[in-house]
Amino acid sequence: MENKLKTKMNRGEAVYGTFTHIGGGTAVECLGLAGLDFVVIDTEHGPFSVQDAMELIRAAELRGMTPVVRVQDYSRPSLHKMLNCGAKAIIIPCMESVEEVKLLVEQGKFYPRGKHCFPYSRNSCWGQESSGHLTEFFNKNNENTLLVPQCETIGFLDHIDEIMAIDGVDGVFVGPFDLTTDMGIPGEFTAPRYLEARKRILKACHDNGKFAWIFSPDSLAAQKNVADGFDGAAISMDTVVYTNAFKKIMEELHA
Repeated sequence: MENKLKTKMNRGEAVYGTFTHIGGGTAVECLGLAGLDFVVIDTEHGPFSVQDAMELIRAAELRGMTPVVRVQDYSRPSLHKMLNCGAKAIIIPCMESVEEVKLLVEQGKFYPRGKHCFPYSRNSCWGQESSGHLTEFFNKNNENTLLVPQCETIGFLDHIDEIMAIDGVDGVFVGPFDLTTDMGIPGEFTAPRYLEARKRILKACHDNGKFAWIFSPDSLAAQKNVADGFDGAAISMDTVVYTNAFKKIMEELHA
């Protein structure tokens, strides 16, 4: 049940992944073969059902890649279904307040940290893994399944210190496009207010022993973000990389 992503970050190593919108086990397998640490199965903006997500989680694990799911919201059904399918980390969008994040932990963690119900599901190998040692199963899941609220609103940013101090919150994922938009400076990633916000987020994470990920449009941005103190980056998304790769091929053919 070890979470390879968490283990790597605990060693001080940066982790890199991407979002998938293409879907399909083959596409996700290829990301693993490319050496990515994680893939974010995007059920917020992507077209995936619960069944789709479970198949993509399987494909990621097949190639040694950590499956992360971005859910639609912090409601009980959104969290429980993806955790029960075997997601090793959950990114939760559009959070605004300390109270919302406390509810997230309540629904996303098992006893004694939360109230996630016991699952006869893929997450417990349909009861095989937890048989006879339920407390151990709960503790292992709580330690190895990451809850990662997304910082993309002013409300979240204003309470970043309190949120990162909450037991059960494992880290934060920064959405720079939505965060700058909510700040009234959409896409102004060199604006002093945004740069100061990044520093506040990183300090809150590091002061509380939590990790910080951020969306990065390309590898150069990812390298800079890690150099600035982020623990990992989700680099673009598979649809963008796929399109740009074939655009480059066609440009070379017609040069």
